[in-house]
Amino acid sequence: MTAARSEGATGRRLETAPPLPPLLPADNPESLLSIKLSQYLKNKDIEKIWAAYRFSDQAHEGQMRKSGEPYISHPVAVACQLADLHLDVPTIIAALLHDVVEDTKITKQQVAEQFGNQVAELVDGLSKLEKIEFQSATEAQAENFRKMLLAMSQDVRVILVKLADRLHNMQTLDVMKPDKRRRIAKETLEIYAPIANRLGLNAIYQELEDLSFKNYYPFRFRILSKAILAARGNRKEVVGKVSSEIRARLQEMKIEAEVSGREKHLYSVYRKMIDKGLDFAQIYDIYGFRIIVKDLPSCYLTLGVLHGLYKPIPGKFKDYIAIPKANGYQSLHSTLFGPFGTPIEVQIRSLEMHNVAEAGVAAHWLYKTTDAHLTNLQQQTHQWLQRLLEIQSESADSMEFLEHLKVDLFPDEVYVFTPKGKILALPKGATAVDFAYAVHTDIGNRCVAVKINQELAPLRTELRNGDNVEIITAAHAHPNPMWLNYVVSGKARAHIRHFLKSIQTKESAQLGERLLHQAMRALHADESQIGDLQWQKLLKDYGAKDKQEILTDIGLGKRLNVMVAHQLLALTDDYMARPLNPASKQLDTITIRGTEGMAVQLAHCCRPIPGDPILGFINKDKGLVIHTHDCPAIRKFRLDPDKWLDVEWDPETKRLFKVNLKMIVADQRGVLAKIAAAIAEAGSNIDNISMEESDNSAYTNILFTVQIENRLHLADLMRRLRKLPDVVRINRVKGTTQEQRVQ
Repeated sequence: MTAARSEGATGRRLETAPPLPPLLPADNPESLLSIKLSQYLKNKDIEKIWAAYRFSDQAHEGQMRKSGEPYISHPVAVACQLADLHLDVPTIIAALLHDVVEDTKITKQQVAEQFGNQVAELVDGLSKLEKIEFQSATEAQAENFRKMLLAMSQDVRVILVKLADRLHNMQTLDVMKPDKRRRIAKETLEIYAPIANRLGLNAIYQELEDLSFKNYYPFRFRILSKAILAARGNRKEVVGKVSSEIRARLQEMKIEAEVSGREKHLYSVYRKMIDKGLDFAQIYDIYGFRIIVKDLPSCYLTLGVLHGLYKPIPGKFKDYIAIPKANGYQSLHSTLFGPFGTPIEVQIRSLEMHNVAEAGVAAHWLYKTTDAHLTNLQQQTHQWLQRLLEIQSESADSMEFLEHLKVDLFPDEVYVFTPKGKILALPKGATAVDFAYAVHTDIGNRCVAVKINQELAPLRTELRNGDNVEIITAAHAHPNPMWLNYVVSGKARAHIRHFLKSIQTKESAQLGERLLHQAMRALHADESQIGDLQWQKLLKDYGAKDKQEILTDIGLGKRLNVMVAHQLLALTDDYMARPLNPASKQLDTITIRGTEGMAVQLAHCCRPIPGDPILGFINKDKGLVIHTHDCPAIRKFRLDPDKWLDVEWDPETKRLFKVNLKMIVADQRGVLAKIAAAIAEAGSNIDNISMEESDNSAYTNILFTVQIENRLHLADLMRRLRKLPDVVRINRVKGTTQEQRVQ
């Protein structure tokens, strides 16, 4: 470990460590990197690394860091971090070269020629995207994340180098301006630290969190550091006493074990204070105890011994051996009543479990183990990386992908069982829909109901640890947009959004085609003249990939149907010879069925129904939005004819539409039942109902949302309601004050 690692981000080193060997020149036998590499690599491999170091040193010649050090010190420090994990030669070389393609004139091809394709691919995965214009710095950063994580899905070593790179940058962040420090710290806290946790790199994860805390909340960090330093002296006696008692009892029971008291990392103490609303004085377990035994049976024997020594606190025991965390972590956790009534937390694990807990996926290189559990961990990591690829393929853009990734990196998990007894780990707060998508995408897309512990439950039900979950599917079912309000997993969110966008695209293309035909008829054009040749020329002019894309753009309001029609006709041979018809400016009326789906939306502000005079407004990204003629929300647009279309209802429309009715009724017992009965007799349904609170008046206001077929149906319903003796007044309400805006 480097100096910063041994000390920790909070400066929690209880004794002074000897000075470290020099960092530069790295190829000196006495350098820090040389010493670390010599512990696990052969001389011929180390010589390859020195060749890469000299290549990088020459490429970065003259470049300096903000701190004033030669730039080469940074790649060398990153290589030192990875040498602690005993990573292989290509990874160490990639660490030394990780900035040469991005910051110097060296190309990927040159790296491949000198050090092989494997190293070149690792370096490329770590290089930021260049020569691409992005709308914002945030978008550029998101696309860089996307590129890096796609490279990581092919080779996990990419992210190991990136995490070491970010760790060293965080260790030397003091030279940056405060606003930049906060931005980098926030990014590290949201992305890099959770990835390190997900890969089981515990030491890197904790240090990234503490360093982020230090730079994002510097004042809180200083206050808490001082408080822990003060408490350290007061609680030292307790730690010593507990350690001695545990060692003595384990020896008595002839259990070989290594017992150590450890201080919790600073950010975890801070999170506990925030999450539970506690003062520092109320946090007793800033010290925990780790007990490492020789094998798995000894873990449970040790647990029994400790529960005999100190009383366990009910509900504070977790068995991560039987059900490991998603990152492969295994331990027994128990909180006990220690001496003087102080709660103490103990972790019990075998040596193999400890290796995985500290190094995660890197344990493969660090310990050269063939342990079956590690193989399982590697499989889990591979599955997670494949899930990232799946999410990426379903995400429309890099910002959306980054959002889904953040969701997927939640450390807290809930463990549930499939009907066959398989355990699935889901993010905390996951619902039945998240579970369905975790099983399989098709199960998620077609789920209609769920049985939790053999009882039917709503799909939005939040799952709890140990739930047995069975999904019920239907062949013709499809995702519901409402699911986005409560799903928490990145995979579920990405698949639902992808499906809805596909549906919207299909419906928008159909509407676009109808709008284009309408414009052609208004221009008195012969559509038979427009063939594949004209469409190909138009696609080339627009830079579109196919005809579907242009039709979708028309349906979504991104392109005007009249303009597209004119441009298509302009590409025909006889267009220029045709005289301009003044009447061609007048477009035909387009027919609306109300069943078009997401491409045609009925405005909430006026809730139009068949029989109402209506206008259509092309709204970018929402398609055609239908309003009534007298809707106050469209008043300002009526003066701009380019923004609206004449539309009319299809006389054959067969569906129910929502209408808001406001009634003033006598405050009498049973009045609501009478109104509901009259609505049912009129062949209508009640969708929603709300009442104003009674102020001891003789009358009260009731707002109904009812489902009707058309204006005639509405007139019949209102006539029936007016006949009720308790109904004083009734009128149709076009939306709420909040909804009086363009949809």
